[in-house]
Amino acid sequence: MKTFSFPNLSRRHLLMAGAAAPLAGLATAPAYAFAPQTGLTTTASQTVKLGEFEVTTLLAGNRTVEDPQSIFGMNASAEEFAAASEAANISTAAAQFFFTPTLINTGSELVLFDTGLNAEGITAALARAGYTPDQVDIVVITHMHGDHIGGLSGDAGVTFPNARYVTGAVEFDHWAAAGNEGFEAKVAPLAEQTTMINGGDTVISGVESVEAFGHTPGHMAYRIESEGKSLLIAADFANHYVWSLAYPDWEVKFDQDKSAAADTRKTLLGMLAAEKMPFIGYHMPFPALGYVEERDAGFHYVPHSYQLLMG
Repeated sequence: MKTFSFPNLSRRHLLMAGAAAPLAGLATAPAYAFAPQTGLTTTASQTVKLGEFEVTTLLAGNRTVEDPQSIFGMNASAEEFAAASEAANISTAAAQFFFTPTLINTGSELVLFDTGLNAEGITAALARAGYTPDQVDIVVITHMHGDHIGGLSGDAGVTFPNARYVTGAVEFDHWAAAGNEGFEAKVAPLAEQTTMINGGDTVISGVESVEAFGHTPGHMAYRIESEGKSLLIAADFANHYVWSLAYPDWEVKFDQDKSAAADTRKTLLGMLAAEKMPFIGYHMPFPALGYVEERDAGFHYVPHSYQLLMG
């Protein structure tokens, strides 16, 4: 039997040669399993438990917005804004906006809070969660900016054919007097089916309105309670997880009364931190559910992990 010897090759060389052989094959093999990129998700849902209630956040759209300091931190210097953003590892060139209505299933009623930018977006988001618009019993409008009322109707007519509507009286009266195009197209036609409420009023058992004025004249948040557990549907009282929470006095372009909005932010953020209550922020990073901690002169956003997934 003939043997071969390789006097100049060590064991290390042989191991390296063996490892290289399959790599060489990979380099020449065709990529049969190629999958195209799909882009950013525009609809999604996440459901958690709050006592007997199921709470589902619905991503009804998202958008990249350039020059975020034209919206947030308008009374801060460019240097302050840049330092705060760098510390949080986020860009000063652009920000990602999320639009997140919330669905509460009480076991006997289906309640939707806000409707997104358009009928197509909210309908698709509901479908992701396993629902259809005709199943919605109550639509609650926290305030009447276009990204909250846009899904009330579309080319096919009213989006929620079996629903009744609830909104704040102060908010409705303001926009009715303002002659706003979006209000006239989306909200005014539903006036006869709409119940007007004030702060502290109950929508249904376990859902109480909370005045959060400033962002708009009659902006409302909603406290949800079931079996001793609480959650705040916060809408737009705080619109960014860093620039609004860590710096509650920073002015926001879309806050109509900037001083009142800052006072509301500090009051509600303080309450959330003290009570360790989770909240859903309409524009927070999806799934838009988190907690608030006091930190320095402001607050810190802590995303939900699994606290409400176990009932």
